[in-house]
Formats: sequence, structure tokens, C-alpha cells
Amino acid sequence: MTIRSVIKGSGSALPARAVPNAEMAEMVDTTDEWIVERTGIRNRYIAGEGETTSTLATGAARKACEAAGVDPASVDMIVVATATPDQTFPATATIVQQALGCTGGIAFDVAAVCTGFLYALGVADSMIRTGMAKRALVIGAETFSRILDWEDRTTCVLFGDGAGAILLESADVDEADPRAPGIIATRLHADGSHNQLLYVDGGPSSTGTVGKLRMKGREVFRHAVVNLAQVLEEVLAEAGKTAADLDWVVPHQANSRILDATARKLGLPPEKVIVTVDQHANTSAASVPLAFDSAMRDGRIKPGDLVMFEAMGGGFTWGASLVRL
Repeated sequence: MTIRSVIKGSGSALPARAVPNAEMAEMVDTTDEWIVERTGIRNRYIAGEGETTSTLATGAARKACEAAGVDPASVDMIVVATATPDQTFPATATIVQQALGCTGGIAFDVAAVCTGFLYALGVADSMIRTGMAKRALVIGAETFSRILDWEDRTTCVLFGDGAGAILLESADVDEADPRAPGIIATRLHADGSHNQLLYVDGGPSSTGTVGKLRMKGREVFRHAVVNLAQVLEEVLAEAGKTAADLDWVVPHQANSRILDATARKLGLPPEKVIVTVDQHANTSAASVPLAFDSAMRDGRIKPGDLVMFEAMGGGFTWGASLVRL
């Protein structure tokens, strides 16, 4: 028997305000047709007064605990993946921890932008496997609307706000059993030489300001397709699986073109790919758990399914994780 991190429940939270493309067209020089053709996005949610990364993260965490039938007070680790924390410090995870009433355990943030949830999942899995925690909330939460340049139509139409969470539990499983649940394999990468292709032009140490998001979309697209296909193949090889073995792929919801191109490169049928970018836009670290929770709640993803998570973000960072539910 060996220890694995098993997903017991998921949850998500969105701001109250939905902003369809038609409303975006009133704010910047764009059209619904232009946005849909290039990105697949039709709607996004924008945080309002009183809605922060921590409030969205807490809402998603509560729902994940409810889905798992777990008292939040019993959680002994919280990892929040975010590029838009409530404060420079302390970690947003500590705010969520206090709100849930599970103080005293481990709580910290992970900053890997759109790959943040995969990084947080990898860290939490490692700590559970070594016995440092028994029950963990892994959360991706963002309020990207607060770092957007609302005069730049090439970026402001792409992003939205939201949060997604999963509850992990330590479990003894027989790894020889191909149906044994839990996180099977994870691979994470980074390449800081591409910093200037996707970044925020501010920070406490450099400018003393929050800054705004800047992106060279065409270059990001090219790297995304290559890197995501590569890391997916790495994880499949480590697990002794092929793309045909997958029941579902839950990708980072950046752009429908990236999703389509990555699926084609791996020979994955589009019906195996969970797509929510049309509903939520790019919610950075929140997009993978948001999409996963959506598919769990509508019944597409079921217990026993083999699911691949994958994402790429600023840094560049990229990664993938294979999970049996």
C-alpha cells in the first residue's frame, strides 16, 4: 500500500456581475464577432465591491468541503494559487483559513500565474505523500480584472475573475491496481527567458505599484501549443498511459484556439476536452478547477474516470497532472 492524494470534492465561485461581449463592445473598440472568432469567449465575470480573491476562494472552498462531506475545521492545509492576492502579505490562504475556521494548520500562496493551480496541486500532493498533511484545500482564485488595462482591447477582453477548489485527502491505495484513485503523476516546468511575452509591468520591489498585464499573444500561443503537448506526453509516459486511455482533459481555459490545437497535436477527440472558456474567459489559476467543478457538477466527469489537468502561464510556467477519480 502507498499514500496517494485523492480528490474528495470540488467547488467554485464567481462574482455576481456577468459581462457578455456586447457589454465589452461598449467599453472598448471591439465586437462580439471579433472576440468569439479569435478566442471563443462569449462571457466573463467581473468582481465588484466587496468581492476579492479571498472571498471568491473562500466560497469555492466551502463548496468543495460540502461536496466532500467534510467540516472545513478539519482541513490542515490550504494552498491558494493566485497572481492577484488581496495583499502583498500575508498570504491570501491565511485569510481563507481564518474565514473557514481551520486555523493552526499550513496555509500559503503559490504564484505561477495560469499554471498556479497545477503548481499548488503538485506541492499539496507532495506534502500529503510525506505525511505533513492529511486533508488539503487546493484553490485557484483570481481577480484579474484589477490588473487589466481597460484601454487595451487585445488583453482586457480575454480575462475574467473567479475561483475553483478541490479537497484532497490522504488515502492508502494499492498502486498495482490500475483503478486506484488519486493523483498518479505530475510534471511542472518553467522558463524565465520568456518573461517579457506575458507579464505585469509593476510590483512592490520594482515600481511600488500593482501594474497592468501585458501580453504578446501570438508568441504566447506558439509556445503554449508546443509546451502543453510536450508535458502531457511526459505525464502519460510516466504513468504508462496513452492519450487514448484518458476519459477527460481539463485544460487551462485561455483560448479556444489553443485548446483545439493542443487536442489535435495529441490526437485527442474534442468531445474529451472540457471547455468553459466561452462562459468564464481566462481566469488564470482559477480556470482549471473552475472547469473541473463545472464538469463534476453536470455529471460529465464521474468517479473512476481518468482525468488530465494541464495549464501554461506567464513565466513561462507549464505543467500537467494525471488523476484517477
